[in-house]
Amino acid sequence: MGDPAPPAWMAVAARKWLEDAGAIGKDAAGGGDGRRAFNALPLSGVRVALAERGRALCSLRVPAHLTDAEGNWHAGAIAAAMDDVCAAAIMSVEGIIKVSVHYDISYFAPAKHHDEVEMDGRVVDRKGRMTAVTTEVRKKETGELVAIGRQWMTTSRPKGSQGSKL
Repeated sequence: MGDPAPPAWMAVAARKWLEDAGAIGKDAAGGGDGRRAFNALPLSGVRVALAERGRALCSLRVPAHLTDAEGNWHAGAIAAAMDDVCAAAIMSVEGIIKVSVHYDISYFAPAKHHDEVEMDGRVVDRKGRMTAVTTEVRKKETGELVAIGRQWMTTSRPKGSQGSKL
């Protein structure tokens, strides 16, 4: 991309956000509003290998609660997990979470309950507030392609106004 290296705190924040994505959002006393509950479903058990310089690489074992009657990983759960991986890739270079405004996914092969998959999200371009990202999902053992996603993500707020809302 040719840009100077982003500040180190952005990579640390992106990694932490992705690792914490499975948390329900409760405090030590058991309270909390559960705002992260949606992320907890598709990213339950995620292991982050890398979250820096516009890339987020992680893996997870497909859990039973995200499969259909035949044991296939639900397409919606795949899409939600890919969306979060792309958000972390952006956060690693921009320091903010963005939302999808255009999302295109192609599915190639099913992943089954207990399959370990690897998700590789990458920032590919930036135009103003818009950021283009891609994600590949592959079965870790065989390298077989499960899905490819392409997204444009954006924010409606200037970068400085989101610092405490990550």
